[in-house]
Amino acid sequence: METGGKLYLCATPIGNLEDITYRVVRTLREVDLIAAEDTRNSLKLLNHFEIKTPMTSYHEYNKIDKAYQLVNKLRQGMDIALITDAGTPGISDPGEDLVRICLEEGITVTSLPGAAACVTALTMSGQKTRRFAFEAFLPRDKKERGIILQELKDETRTMVLYEAPHHLIQTLEDLYRVLENRSISICRELTKRHEEMKKTTLADALSFYREQEPRGEYVLVVEGKSYASIRREQQAGWEAMTLEAHMAYYEDQGIAHKEAMRLVAKDRGVSRRDVYRQLLGEN
Repeated sequence: METGGKLYLCATPIGNLEDITYRVVRTLREVDLIAAEDTRNSLKLLNHFEIKTPMTSYHEYNKIDKAYQLVNKLRQGMDIALITDAGTPGISDPGEDLVRICLEEGITVTSLPGAAACVTALTMSGQKTRRFAFEAFLPRDKKERGIILQELKDETRTMVLYEAPHHLIQTLEDLYRVLENRSISICRELTKRHEEMKKTTLADALSFYREQEPRGEYVLVVEGKSYASIRREQQAGWEAMTLEAHMAYYEDQGIAHKEAMRLVAKDRGVSRRDVYRQLLGEN
């Protein structure tokens, strides 16, 4: 049963202060407390909009203990707004833990939509947008990073990643090594004065940034693996098998001989008659 106050997830600008919504400004003024990822950074935003609501810190290093402290305040009837340094709380930040704990404790949670760097970059990228996978920052741990990269290798959805300037070249090198030369849209300093979007390839992006030092915060929007590429790889795999082994693959599953021939022909991109003749040893 939901009780007490309400937690408001308030999206803040990712650069341009004009991107804040009227609803977020009003809510930040009306709540009893604002939980901010970096109170010093958020104070600039609050001062700009003349918001006097008290603040407390909520960040990666206190996210669990502080979450329960905030839950206690919510139980007492306080309304609390959660803001991150930039963008929508709960997206690649400790806000997700606070939301989870609040819901487990029966606290009402609502989200006030606004700026999100991943969606902003995706919509201006020129890449396919119907299906996408948000990966945020790749892990720094080498083993974990390798596992994630291998998962991304066969991802058919457009991929969205974040990266800091001092890690950009390494990330582009890793992506090129695993994904090969895909299309990529590189967005820099979104909504800010020096905003830039460059649609290129991983190879060309590497050449560019090896010559020009990366500056600013980056969002990388990477082309997913094409279905045509997947089909070519699958067909190559089937063709590497003997025809007899390919037939046995289906017949061992209880599939009738004629149906197995049809499936084999489809896999190999040939006619069923060709499969039949080859099985009989005909040229």
